[in-house]
Amino acid sequence: MSAELAREVKRRRTFAIISHPDAGKTTLTENLLLMGGAIRAAGAVRARGEQRRTRSDWMKIERERGISVSASVMTFEHDDCIINLLDTPGHEDFSEDTYRTLTAADSAVMVLDAAKGIEPQTLKLFEVCRLRDIPILTFINKMDREAQDPMELLDEVASKLALDPAPIFWPQGSGNRFRGMVDLRNDRFTVFRRPQVGDTGPLVHDEIDLASNAIAEVLSQAEMDELRGSAELVQGGYPAFDLESYREGHMTPVFFGSALRQFGVRELLDGLRDYAPSPRDQKAMDKGVETQVQADRDEVTGFVFKIQANMDPAHRDRVAMVRLASGKFQRGMRLKTGSGKQIGVHAPLMFVGQDREITDEAWAGDVIGVPNHGVLRVGDSLSETGQVKFAGIPNFAPEILRRASVKDPLKAKHLKKALESLAEEGVTQLFRPHFGSDLIVGAVGPLQFDVLVERLAAEYGLQVVFEACAFNGVRWIAADSAADLEQFADRNRAGMGTDLDGAEVFLAKNAWEIGYVAEKFPKIRFTNVRERMI
Repeated sequence: MSAELAREVKRRRTFAIISHPDAGKTTLTENLLLMGGAIRAAGAVRARGEQRRTRSDWMKIERERGISVSASVMTFEHDDCIINLLDTPGHEDFSEDTYRTLTAADSAVMVLDAAKGIEPQTLKLFEVCRLRDIPILTFINKMDREAQDPMELLDEVASKLALDPAPIFWPQGSGNRFRGMVDLRNDRFTVFRRPQVGDTGPLVHDEIDLASNAIAEVLSQAEMDELRGSAELVQGGYPAFDLESYREGHMTPVFFGSALRQFGVRELLDGLRDYAPSPRDQKAMDKGVETQVQADRDEVTGFVFKIQANMDPAHRDRVAMVRLASGKFQRGMRLKTGSGKQIGVHAPLMFVGQDREITDEAWAGDVIGVPNHGVLRVGDSLSETGQVKFAGIPNFAPEILRRASVKDPLKAKHLKKALESLAEEGVTQLFRPHFGSDLIVGAVGPLQFDVLVERLAAEYGLQVVFEACAFNGVRWIAADSAADLEQFADRNRAGMGTDLDGAEVFLAKNAWEIGYVAEKFPKIRFTNVRERMI
């Protein structure tokens, strides 16, 4: 391990943002980029006209509907830290994409709407973070609107998530009464002001010492008394922030603000710099032996957590997003997959939303894009030796199945190729029954089909219809004996099929049939999760 590698690893912060739809996640992402100097003007998701073009939401459907439907990666510098921000879809129909993205994160920022608190999708994503022991910072957003009592929000975090909340800042009022927040570590008050016409670049919010006379120009005596009383109460009632407890996943530091008004965003960024962990160890098999790959290991290793196609429709590109787990990567290196395929990485990319540039080097913790023509898949491991295989990334059984047909029958082959490409990205899943030529597309929610229709039209020139099919459930099947599996397949020919990887599946008419068949064939394992070993 070189001193240079140790220093560069220590500078990295790779984190994901999780939230319920509409909590302000993408707006926060834009303003983190703004504060980090990566962009000149943030594009609010619900702004009008040209301003509406956010950097992290680059698909047409994302801009039109004001939602995030695809994970994106953004890299920028803050002070002496390199920040790799993984923006995940908030909508539950894209939870599988979010899960895969979280495998590449070392920490997460949980965004809560100050009026709504912890919502169902936030809870689901939190559970995923907990499974992976990902430490979480909490950002309570939209304080410039009417909000719940901040202490009630902290109690909700403690009771619903079993996390110790440790407020770093404490707000004074909300909505029209919102005046700003005090830093509980040094009694300095950050004054809230709304952006004015003519403001450009990041907003600067004044800081005033609570003990100074100048505070009287911002807070009335009643507001001052209220702030001091609540701050004392919260400091006495909640544990002080403990870095080790946070990194172990037991505690969450809490920040307040308004992403839309650029308030509290810089403080959150400073919190990530000071508290979030550097690249963590990754579970892997090395030459068949279970191990932990440390970030400061000299060998370059990494894994593919996402495939993104057609970010540049003019070039029909296909980019694998690779989270580097260890070592110093240099342009032109040759890396091997776990199956032994060798890949020369001659044009590695760094991302800022849709914008990208070729990079000459990257370090453990960074995310690079590797252009390829179908060689890499989600879940592939990469290393210099080809001996390192990281823990698998799962596929979940879809809840909705539809038969895909193209309006122009002459384009049936094009449809197959397009659906395979989008399934490799993880947009949807693709199944092929053994009998017939149907292409069965599986999704978690209906919005995925809307995205699929739009992308097939925009990127492949295909007018596609998704119709109800004979199947409403799917399970992967396996058995200890090949003879048992063959016997099952012979008895259930009409329901047999394969997924994109060629793994055997049972396609059922409904959930009842899955239960009935599973009872009838006890030697067959029916699973709703398939882990792709990498």
